[in-house]
Amino acid sequence: MQTEPQQQSAEKVLRVLVFTLMITVMSATMFNIVLPQIRTEFHLSFSQVSWVTSAFLLIYAVGTVLYGKLADSYKLKHLLTFGLILFAIGSVIGFFADNYGMVLLGRIVQAAGAAVVPATSSIIPVRYFPSESRGRALGISMTGMAIGSALGPVLSSLLVSLLDWRWLFCMPLFTLFAVPFFRKYLEEEEREAVRMDWIGGGLLAVTIALLLLAITNQSLLLALGCILSFLLFLVRIWTTAEPFVRPGLFRSKSYSLGLVIAFLMIGSGYSFTFLSPQLLADVNHLAPGLIGFVMVPGAIVTAFLGKKAGILADKKGNSYLFYSASVLLLSSFVLFSSFAGVSPFLIAVFLIFGNVGLAFMMISMSNAISQSLPKEQIGVGMGMLAMLNFIAGALAATLFGKTIDEGAAVSWNLLNSYPEASVYSNIYSALVLVILSLSCLYYRQFGRSSVRGFN
Repeated sequence: MQTEPQQQSAEKVLRVLVFTLMITVMSATMFNIVLPQIRTEFHLSFSQVSWVTSAFLLIYAVGTVLYGKLADSYKLKHLLTFGLILFAIGSVIGFFADNYGMVLLGRIVQAAGAAVVPATSSIIPVRYFPSESRGRALGISMTGMAIGSALGPVLSSLLVSLLDWRWLFCMPLFTLFAVPFFRKYLEEEEREAVRMDWIGGGLLAVTIALLLLAITNQSLLLALGCILSFLLFLVRIWTTAEPFVRPGLFRSKSYSLGLVIAFLMIGSGYSFTFLSPQLLADVNHLAPGLIGFVMVPGAIVTAFLGKKAGILADKKGNSYLFYSASVLLLSSFVLFSSFAGVSPFLIAVFLIFGNVGLAFMMISMSNAISQSLPKEQIGVGMGMLAMLNFIAGALAATLFGKTIDEGAAVSWNLLNSYPEASVYSNIYSALVLVILSLSCLYYRQFGRSSVRGFN
């Protein structure tokens, strides 16, 4: 039972976390619109300049699970201090970059520090809030991600219209203001120091890196390397006394199935950030700046409803929020499938349903998965969930991109009257089936009685 001072400290930490998440998400996405400028200035190919984004996401994904594991042994305030300072150092390197190597180094160092934020954003609500109010805390933290997603493209466009693109590196410096507050309000118990399995962690990091590179480059050789490193990782965790991830963690059907459902749901929801902009560009012929404005309303509504969704999960249970999210996602996918190619205004409305549904789903699954974890494995368990978000996004982007390249002559949905949007309509139709299948799987496994987590 929390005392009143502890509750007040937890609320203050949560507000600081929202601010930090907002800045981190913005920094992760702001460089997408300036890649052409970087390419021109340093005389790069498309594949070379893409590493400004790819390297960041790669290190970000690996870092989330590593920081999550470290959080099981070290105080969060120490990890956050280290990570945010590293984030700022990367920003300084990038700001003064006079060659592409320094730009890339700046983004890599940024990512190595920034990864502490998504890793701890799901741990703080679990450790500092009781189960009956955890959903609300997760919902509030989700608002930081939504606000960052909404403001990132807009602020980036505004900033580069007035200043050099290097000024985008300065945004993370604002997170240094959060460090004193984290150190003051994160009141933690002394944690038992456990020997870190760096070999196991390294094998997992290599597996993740090779998987993301294999997906991005569609390389069979990298895929084989990923399989080999994963097998070595499995051997390591089964043969060492203190493994990076305890094999018993995955014996929990609730945890393992929860990860699968979350992975597929997040991959489906990635259509809102990857597929919808492609639709607006290819079919509606919108300029990049206008596409950003079409996507803003969904992010703003999501930020406004995030806290309410968490409260709903606390009052009526995760299953109630899960099914509400499923209905919203289905509504969005059905609308996109039936009316792909309509005016950007209506697409903005479709995106509101989809973004809110995805946020509700992430809150529901994060809450439920956290309740299936033993206390001593919350850090690595939630870190695995955060890591899977990035893998799901990379895989979905590749699948969506390949499908668009192949095209489609006929739309499966007879309601769609825009032939030029047939391929998009078909992808959204397939996503309808994915959501229906996952909802049935959830119901069959957990049923109506699963109102508070996975029982």
